[in-house]
Amino acid sequence: MATRSDDESIVSQQKKVETVKKEGSAAFQSQYVFRDTAAGLITGAMAIPLTIGIAIMSNYPIKVGLATVAFASLIGWINAWFKPGNFIGSPGIAAGLAPVLAMGVAAFGIQNMAFCICMTAIMQAIIWKFNWQRYLLVAVPVYLVEGLLAGVGLKILLKFSEFTYEIPAELVTEDFWNEARIQMAAISAGGLGLFLLLFAKFKDTQPAVPYFAIIIGGVILAQFMTVPMISVEDIELQLKLPLPSEDTTVLMLAYMIFFCAMLAIVDVIEQVMSNAAIEKIDPLKRKTNSNNSLLAIWIANLGSSFFGGMTNLDGLAKSTTNKLAGAMTKFSVLVIGSVVCFFTFNTHYLDYLPKFALAAIMLFTGYKMIAGLVHVTHYGPYALILAFLTAGLVYKVGIFEGLLVAMVIHGVVHYLVYTKHENMPGKSVIKRYFDSLRKDNSNLQ
Repeated sequence: MATRSDDESIVSQQKKVETVKKEGSAAFQSQYVFRDTAAGLITGAMAIPLTIGIAIMSNYPIKVGLATVAFASLIGWINAWFKPGNFIGSPGIAAGLAPVLAMGVAAFGIQNMAFCICMTAIMQAIIWKFNWQRYLLVAVPVYLVEGLLAGVGLKILLKFSEFTYEIPAELVTEDFWNEARIQMAAISAGGLGLFLLLFAKFKDTQPAVPYFAIIIGGVILAQFMTVPMISVEDIELQLKLPLPSEDTTVLMLAYMIFFCAMLAIVDVIEQVMSNAAIEKIDPLKRKTNSNNSLLAIWIANLGSSFFGGMTNLDGLAKSTTNKLAGAMTKFSVLVIGSVVCFFTFNTHYLDYLPKFALAAIMLFTGYKMIAGLVHVTHYGPYALILAFLTAGLVYKVGIFEGLLVAMVIHGVVHYLVYTKHENMPGKSVIKRYFDSLRKDNSNLQ
């Protein structure tokens, strides 16, 4: 005899089926095939310079970064057939994780990074299995993450500002600001100004326009002037087990585990935050399942570790472009992956990209990450101050150490306020601390 709970379960399943039928497949719908194809071509072209810039910032080979995006796009599309997360998100390597990966390369060597990405994927798989992403949002408030991203954005700004005045070696003289360098700085300033002007004009309609303009303009200018160009090493992508190198010590292995835990947590939080934004811009107002998105992420991370790839997530910049370009389903992501895949195996075409054009794109990316601090204002003065403090710590001492110190400060402040000012017992303070964080992150649940 069926119980009431069984009846409610059946009704719930029927509602889910009806919702899926109404929304259609997240992976492909024939009525949108031309729109998705066009959107994928536009977003794919935009993804190329972004991927190059983030790979450079991460101290990874550019070809590896491109291969990661292509593979993650394929996994994202396949996953959309069975467990769709968001409907128009575009996978890619995240700018916010670039300094973390660079730190890993410096600390462990590029030969150990495949093992680190594999361990990160396994940790994310555990988070996905038990749906722990909701607890991560409780433990790390959104304003700390915004502060972390702002600190990373500052690092990106300073890193790529060097490209704005770099000149070919043959034009270097004893005077640093010689005629060639002043000319290069002027060209970079003009390119950045044009990019910002076009973005302001087309951000709500065709945000890919400024990217196309700066790239095409840079390529044309490079035919008439000598400017530094991007150099892409055409390395061989090899499949091999993601194991630590033989000279890895036990102490280093322990440090690598902590590093992977931080990488996994930041990657998950960024994805959940991006999902909240992607859901808002979805043209059909479809609901996002963040845990399903994490499934695609950890599978892609696990797979990419076998060819030395990087971490991935659905970036907001590319996802916004994908939406405004007309994407309706994840089929656009398959097209994006195809475009990126073409350049992965034809890297010689990327040698035509001037560094000053890439600098304009990455300087804008860094600025947008810093500007995210504006979103913290509605949490109040305390949150804004802590976000600025986090940004400074991340920039000065590093992402892992900076975020850890900021979280400790955050906890100590709450403890002192509640125990000294409101005379609450320690256990009640801890409970109220997590309750307040849950309230702060309610917009991301």
